[in-house]
Amino acid sequence: MRFLVTNDDGIFAPGVAALVEVLQHFGEVYVVCPDQERSAISHSITLRMPLKATPVSVFGQNVRSWAVNGTPADCVKLGVDVLVNKKVNYVFSGMNLGANLGRDVHYSGTIAAAMEAALLGIPAISLSLNRYDINTVDFSIPKRLLYDVLESILANKIPKNIVLNMNLPYISKELCKGVKVVPLDLSVSRYRHVGINDPSGQVFYWLKDHLPQLDNFKEVGDYAFLREGYVTITPIEGKMSERKHIKKLQRFFEEPLQINS
Repeated sequence: MRFLVTNDDGIFAPGVAALVEVLQHFGEVYVVCPDQERSAISHSITLRMPLKATPVSVFGQNVRSWAVNGTPADCVKLGVDVLVNKKVNYVFSGMNLGANLGRDVHYSGTIAAAMEAALLGIPAISLSLNRYDINTVDFSIPKRLLYDVLESILANKIPKNIVLNMNLPYISKELCKGVKVVPLDLSVSRYRHVGINDPSGQVFYWLKDHLPQLDNFKEVGDYAFLREGYVTITPIEGKMSERKHIKKLQRFFEEPLQINS
């Protein structure tokens, strides 16, 4: 089995090293990551400048890896098109520092990289850890939990055009309550602007993460179950077209357009 790994925290983030260590138990691993952090960059790709893929050796001799001066989606496209030069069975994006929940799917570079893989017809998993302070993370804790979850996933087949958005709680395997396949809680308003005055009285606005203070959320959504100590998995469809709405919208235009001269 052959894996392509990417992320949006940058190739030197310890989360990607932890993910690579786990995946090496299951198959051959290649790594193509941004050369610096590219968080919240969504599904953007680089059009107006050339991409450079620099070989690096931070994951040992058995893992070929490249740092790319582009976005997470760039990394997947470049990895599949050029760098790996072999069939990729799965794309993994992560292990992201900080959970990706609810509306995050529209902003996250981690999830966008997995979505790019799904568009290319490759099964993909975005992986995030519910921990935010890199100075307090012991990655041996989520690695043990992730190994067991991947055993179940890789023994089965992920449907085409589907991304699995997985969030791991930062607790031991023994304390984890299990795995929940759940919907996104899109009601969670996680990022909100706050105003800050500079010394001259000018107001600037920053997006602040209110996740630790949230108290209004759905009891059956991804955020609620992650808080309770479950691994959460949400299948996200990569296709943009909603076929069920096409016929309804076609009826809007059954009559010829009236052109006023």
